[in-house]
Amino acid sequence: MSLASTARAAPIGAFAARAILIALMLVTLLPFITMFSAALAPSGTYPPGLQWPADPQWSNFVDAFVAAKLDRLLLSSITIVACVVPVSVLIGTMAGFGLAKLAPRGSQFVYLLFVIGLTLPLEVVIIPLYYEIQWLGLLNTKFAIILPLIGLYMPFSIYWMRAHFVNVPAEMSEAAEIDGASAWQQFWLVQVPLARPPIMSLAILQFLWTWNSFLLPLVLVEIPLERTMAGALGAFQGQWGTNIPLLCAGSLIILAPSVIVFVLFQKQFVAALLQGAVKG
Repeated sequence: MSLASTARAAPIGAFAARAILIALMLVTLLPFITMFSAALAPSGTYPPGLQWPADPQWSNFVDAFVAAKLDRLLLSSITIVACVVPVSVLIGTMAGFGLAKLAPRGSQFVYLLFVIGLTLPLEVVIIPLYYEIQWLGLLNTKFAIILPLIGLYMPFSIYWMRAHFVNVPAEMSEAAEIDGASAWQQFWLVQVPLARPPIMSLAILQFLWTWNSFLLPLVLVEIPLERTMAGALGAFQGQWGTNIPLLCAGSLIILAPSVIVFVLFQKQFVAALLQGAVKG
């Protein structure tokens, strides 16, 4: 292939790549745009589809917020996230460091067990998990959501953080040992500052997973106001399923925090995906 033909092919390839990305973006955004236009239709009507209403009813968002008691659900979701994410990230970081750097006897077997845990879908463990939570007397409490989520996030958290610590040069730990640092000091003073990007990425991912958790709160907590906002969506749909504009408005409100977090931390989120692809 000549140099001239190669030069002509490069702009064509770049244009095709951009066109595909734009098409994928439009396909992804179309359902949300349709929901937004439907949320602005008059309450109690059936929106025709992707059509901007002549008289947008912005009050539907206020009505949905009040009808679904989203203020209490917001507080419940924040409480659950504030308990799950820091604990899960801390334990996963400590365990990942221990398996990667301390490497006690049997660590490879323990790591293999956690990797196997990555393959287990929630639907497989939800029934035994229900009876275990019932035996502990925690049904219909926030702990019925918090404790299982921490446990379910452990395999990925440990796998993620171990992948980072394995790639940290051993000379860092050796230099700390020469300076008289204990394993605990090495962890907090040397390894954790170096692991700040993967820790932040893990926290973002777990925030999104916890906020959007649906099945677990739905099964383990009967009181909708004690669930996450996404977990209460089923009850809201059952109550307002015939009022499509109000249902769309409520769904968009529930979705908004996840979108805001993604927009604010999109660089860290993309870095998390790339780091997992390279280091995994």
